[in-house]
Amino acid sequence: MSPLPDPSTTPADAAPTDLPPTAEPASAPTPAEPGGDNATSAEPTADSGAPESTSPPTASPTGTPAPRVPDLSPAACGELLKQHFPALFGGPPKPLKLRIQADIQQRAPGVFSKGSLGAYFRRYTGSTGYLIALGKASQRFDLDGQPAGELSEEHRALAREELARRRQLSREREQQAHAQQQAAQAELWQARQARATLLRDFERTTLTLANFCALKGLTPEALTPQLEQARREAAEAPPRPEHRAPQRDERPPRGPRPDHHPRREGAPRGAGRGPRAAGGSRGG
Repeated sequence: MSPLPDPSTTPADAAPTDLPPTAEPASAPTPAEPGGDNATSAEPTADSGAPESTSPPTASPTGTPAPRVPDLSPAACGELLKQHFPALFGGPPKPLKLRIQADIQQRAPGVFSKGSLGAYFRRYTGSTGYLIALGKASQRFDLDGQPAGELSEEHRALAREELARRRQLSREREQQAHAQQQAAQAELWQARQARATLLRDFERTTLTLANFCALKGLTPEALTPQLEQARREAAEAPPRPEHRAPQRDERPPRGPRPDHHPRREGAPRGAGRGPRAAGGSRGG
């Protein structure tokens, strides 16, 4: 597979080159939010190794050097791009036309240095929002927001693979954070239970303070704050009601069965019962 070309620097007719060997960084990047700037680009820039220095002055027709273009931070560069080209940079990210930096320099000469644009586009094309757009779109867009070239399926596939990697990384980090939170809560609970046990033993002991401290391996100075904290925690937590099965003599009396008809005094046995089914017999 060919690497994704940097749309800001690659000529439109340049043929894709072989992908360099993929190397995982020492620590994987945090998944970026849409529009974020801390992501690895699926379209590596061709001038990623170029120093971000002020553009060298060029000679004017009169022979005097042209004024130096100051470097901008990525945020300031992005704001200027929105002002000059709102159709492309004013809304959600769109896949950029190849060689977009040359178009910017031609349309807005003397505004953006090469270093400023390079730093900005390395972040912009690596943001999650841009990768989402890259994975869904079929066209690239120029500075006026118009289609300017077909987007290859290879570049869309690379963007989707990078998004899947970031989602997996995000899930793993969430699981790790959840496990760490549970471990911390368990540790706090165990410490609280130990203090409650210490307080209960202290209130029941017949030992002197010195002997009790020797038994627990504590000094009186360390024992006192733990007992005070245990008393505060016991006061904050309401007592739990005891759940036990009622005793035989505590159970409510049973009422008469719905189908039970009490026998009238003096009446023969079975007089209060209903009629037996026809043809029925006691023995079945």
